[in-house]
Amino acid sequence: EATKPLTEEDLRLKKAATIGTALMVVNSHRTMVILMVIMIVLPIILVFQETNPVALKLTELLQANNLALNLTTDSYGESECAYLENAVTSWLSTVAHVQSEFKLENQDAYVLWAQLLPVRCDFQVGGNNNEAGVITDCSLWSKSSSVWSTEIGSENKEVCAAAWNTTPTEPYTDYFADELNIRSGGIFEYHESALIGSEEFSVKVFVNHNNVAAVMNCAFFLMLLAYLLLTIGGLAVLRGDAGRLVLDPLQRMLKIVLRYAENPLAQTPQLRKPKLKNDQSNDFSNDPWSNDSGLDVDDKDQLGNYETEQLINAITKIADLLRKCWGVAGADIITSNLDRTQDGKPVVFNPTVPGKRVYALFGFVGISGFGEVLHAIDKDVMILINDVAKVVHDEVYRWALGDSGQCNKNLGSTFLMVYRIGDFDEVHEKKRLATDVVFDPLEKSKKKSRVIRRRNQGLRRGVQSKKKSHAMHADDTLQLSTLPGIQRFTDRALLGMLKAFAALHRDRAVQAWKKDFRLGCGVGAFAVKILIGMDAGWAVEGAVGSEYKIDATYLSPHVNMAARMMSATKQYGVTLLMSQAVEELLSLNARAKLRHLDTVYVKGSQVKQRIFAYDARHQGVDFFLFERSEEQSDLDADNYTASIWDNDQDLKSMRQHVTAEFSKKFAEGLKLYLAGKWEAAVETLKEADDIMITTVLEEGYIDYNPDEIDSRIYNRDCKDPEIASLRHSLGDGACRTLISYMENRGGVPPSNWDAVRPLTSK
Repeated sequence: EATKPLTEEDLRLKKAATIGTALMVVNSHRTMVILMVIMIVLPIILVFQETNPVALKLTELLQANNLALNLTTDSYGESECAYLENAVTSWLSTVAHVQSEFKLENQDAYVLWAQLLPVRCDFQVGGNNNEAGVITDCSLWSKSSSVWSTEIGSENKEVCAAAWNTTPTEPYTDYFADELNIRSGGIFEYHESALIGSEEFSVKVFVNHNNVAAVMNCAFFLMLLAYLLLTIGGLAVLRGDAGRLVLDPLQRMLKIVLRYAENPLAQTPQLRKPKLKNDQSNDFSNDPWSNDSGLDVDDKDQLGNYETEQLINAITKIADLLRKCWGVAGADIITSNLDRTQDGKPVVFNPTVPGKRVYALFGFVGISGFGEVLHAIDKDVMILINDVAKVVHDEVYRWALGDSGQCNKNLGSTFLMVYRIGDFDEVHEKKRLATDVVFDPLEKSKKKSRVIRRRNQGLRRGVQSKKKSHAMHADDTLQLSTLPGIQRFTDRALLGMLKAFAALHRDRAVQAWKKDFRLGCGVGAFAVKILIGMDAGWAVEGAVGSEYKIDATYLSPHVNMAARMMSATKQYGVTLLMSQAVEELLSLNARAKLRHLDTVYVKGSQVKQRIFAYDARHQGVDFFLFERSEEQSDLDADNYTASIWDNDQDLKSMRQHVTAEFSKKFAEGLKLYLAGKWEAAVETLKEADDIMITTVLEEGYIDYNPDEIDSRIYNRDCKDPEIASLRHSLGDGACRTLISYMENRGGVPPSNWDAVRPLTSK
């Protein structure tokens, strides 16, 4: 399979992923510059600093001892010479200690040569240059003085044997370099002198700094290595922080945009909120993301919640608003505009993109008696509508297959719900692939058998496979009932509508309106009721309007049919009415619960349309008994099976007033009505209505006082207005509608009766 080429969005995301590498490279360059400056400037600074303080202090110490008695040469006696000899001995011991501390080998002696002037004592006389006062002359070690033999120690004896065995007449650095095979640049001369009277007191010392320099260079190298490691570690930390606080949020923002570009109907990811302390409320009515609410949030919890995080939340909210405002039909508009570029640059937003043909189920949900409600509660009607919308939208989305169930439009008291099956071309292509999976192996097996048979017969002819064209034209409308899985899809769509009906009658916010005096006079006489109409088929999905105002919508006769089905519920006195197109897509379990009410021509169409109802009443049902948590409801929806139509308590309770006897009698009356036997049909349908009334009363599906309702309630011919009104509310609306239609025409069908009647009202 060929590698899928990267889209422009993929390239943008890939470029965003390289920001971290670029940041690492830039900071690495800066770090290298800093290291180079350290390596160049620091040695220069060290050059101008004072020389080795140890050697300088040793020289100053020797000169201080030289000047301690402040006596001329002629004034020295035995006690003064003993003092000076002890001082020199201690100084040489110090030199030996310094050498051992620096870990120097004997041939790399620290002090190479030392001279103490003037010569005043016997210990200064001897060696190769006895008149010079050289105290590092090895010939001094042959003297019998106990000081020299015991105080100097073995270290200086070894040094003497290696480095002090010869002394030059006039010492200079190159002599020691050649003699000891060491670098001359590491040999330094230290000199201290003072003039007392006419006599000069001086000290001259030659010191070998080569090993010290080596140690310092090694230490300098280790320091630079430490700088380098610390810098690399710092860069890693910097890159981690940049990734966590900048790059990761940027990538998340891009992914959000790409996610909505590919699927604008995808649910909004959970926005990140700062965690509050234990003693703080979790109420975000004063959102810290939108204003300074004064919430005392821990610094640790605030980490990462900077401008990038707020920007992510802003983008997510904007995308969520786009999805909610434009609905299913606006998905393609969002995708098309996010994808529109020219020469690699985004072009001007153009919402009026061409529409496209899609397949879907359409459902209109309306609030019954909305005109009276609006007149009664005035501006508060918006609160009521939103309470109803929340319940309907939640249940439709919960029970729809995947993300297919969405609200496309909120038209005041009416909501257009769309269960999107897919694009025209996409649905046709997937159906073709599914067909190929099932039947292509059989076709290939048949071709193989033909080839073998012809080969056995000696017919050596080439067999060519004929490629079939599966291209679908725009006029090739698909029969939705042939799609695999369409029954499950449609069942769940219908369940969403019915569950919304049940949820409305146990939602506390909606039920609270019963207590509103403006609606029910404070006695609970008002109840929020919804009417539902459904149809299935194709539609053109797109934007309608101009650059000033657009609406994302669906244009189709099937959308109009769903609206007419919802309006027709008022005529037939039912809650949910659907077209034959929807009924054919349902499973057998669901279809068994439907009732064929009539066969009609809808206004503006000459196509016969069988219409079906799912009988649902809330009177006499306490839906709170079957209340389930959000998690349990989601689990029920996820575990859908066709058996739900027989076992679900909501579904069973809402149609408890429909008995098998009633269904049979109504079916007989409908059959007579369609056959043109209207006189018999009227009588049969009246009997069915009586069965409904009797069932509701005797089973206790309404609360009533038997003393106030006498036997006249069972008399269909009773003219008492109260009795007639009560029978009207308890009986079956479809029976009354068909009876009224036939009686208004004298109980005789038209001469051209074709088992169908026009549905005059929209």
